[in-house]
Amino acid sequence: MYFAPPIDYDKVMKKIPYGKVITVGKIREYFAKLSGADFTEPITEGIFISIVAGASYQRLEDETPYWRTLKANGELNPKYPNGIEAQKERLEAEGHTIIKKGRKNIRYYVKDYEKFF
Repeated sequence: MYFAPPIDYDKVMKKIPYGKVITVGKIREYFAKLSGADFTEPITEGIFISIVAGASYQRLEDETPYWRTLKANGELNPKYPNGIEAQKERLEAEGHTIIKKGRKNIRYYVKDYEKFF
């Protein structure tokens, strides 16, 4: 098991180009492969990605495009700064289609997110 520090998540998230997305699972797979580990610890990963998003939101320069990092299955992350609506708006501005699923427990996903890796 490998524990990647928040700064490493920030570096990877900064490399995601305009119009592209990545899932947290793909980032964990990358770190596991890079370090020779079987897997990357998922709980700290969620915490660290939230830290990266919050820190980027507070900076005036050197923004990390955290909105391009999605949860499993292309789901938007409600823990990002200003919630789902802000992430949805930024992704739609980059050309992505956001779909809504559910009746009571509503969730939002990037349509065909796998095509944008």
